[in-house]
Amino acid sequence: MTTDQSQPVATPPATTDQAQPAGAPPAATDGTCRVPAHGAKNDPYADCPVHKYVVIVPWSAQVLVAILLAQTLYFKFTYAPQTRYIFEPLGGRPVATAVGLFELLAVVLILIPRTAAIGAVLALGLIGGAIMTHLTTLGISVVDPETGERDGGLLFSMALAIAFASLVVLWYRWADLPLIGRLARR
Repeated sequence: MTTDQSQPVATPPATTDQAQPAGAPPAATDGTCRVPAHGAKNDPYADCPVHKYVVIVPWSAQVLVAILLAQTLYFKFTYAPQTRYIFEPLGGRPVATAVGLFELLAVVLILIPRTAAIGAVLALGLIGGAIMTHLTTLGISVVDPETGERDGGLLFSMALAIAFASLVVLWYRWADLPLIGRLARR
């Protein structure tokens, strides 16, 4: 029996996935999405459709934190009477200025997507100190030394809003934190 050497031999198609490099984490197959980590190579979620809320919610929280922190900078840098009342027992103007500089840094960091998680951690640390100061020495409602009137808890409410929004930013962007994100991608 002879075989015809001129007939082409059918070969099965290649079964290896060229898009999945060796050593990369498994691709998402359950349809879940997340905000991709910046600078992540071989991101298994790169082709995953991103829902609008995954973009809108963290950005809204970032802008809210930036606005709330930025609007207090003027009072800290000019050492306004209410700022003087708050910071006098804590070290006075140098402490108010230092807190203002850290808040300015947090505003800048949280508005840059690559550093938003770091800005959220910084904002959360600063505002955690403010909340503790309200709960231990200032009280929920702060007195305006010029008018003698209380603010009705406005500053405390703003501090809680900043803390909540910073946590929302971290919920979506925790993978961008330098050490934690690197460990999570392994």
